[in-house]
Amino acid sequence: MTEENLCFDDIEKGQQYLTVSRIVTGKDVMEFARLTGDHNRLHTDPEYAKGTAFGAPIAHGLLTLSVANGLYMQLGLFERYTVANLGIESWNFKKPVFFGDSLHVQLWLESKRQTSDPRRGVIRWKVTVINQNGEAVADGIWVKMFLTRAAIEQTKEETV
Repeated sequence: MTEENLCFDDIEKGQQYLTVSRIVTGKDVMEFARLTGDHNRLHTDPEYAKGTAFGAPIAHGLLTLSVANGLYMQLGLFERYTVANLGIESWNFKKPVFFGDSLHVQLWLESKRQTSDPRRGVIRWKVTVINQNGEAVADGIWVKMFLTRAAIEQTKEETV
């Protein structure tokens, strides 16, 4: 994780960020099934999954989304000044994620807007999850609220 953290004012339209990769394992899928209670056989039963269109077990789509968010946080650029996740405007599962696939995330700042509170701004990220073959396995828009430089300066003044 980097020491640098970016606030709303630091992030410019068109900027792109690329995360490190992470391998999705069978253990990850089984732990996700245990945690969520989603034990769908397509994800947890290799014999059953052989008879499906995928031919093997695949990761839960929501596990892929969760891994993507974890990779986003591991960038270490946004943690300090992210106020809230406001929503996911869209999310598309494009291809299956198999056990052993390596995923990374590409983010583009699609748009940003100041809120009525000058200490806050809203960022819309275009997010793409990419596998080891360079294929997009999922994508969508994440909306997050960030602190602005004005909020950071106000906090510094209050602590002095």
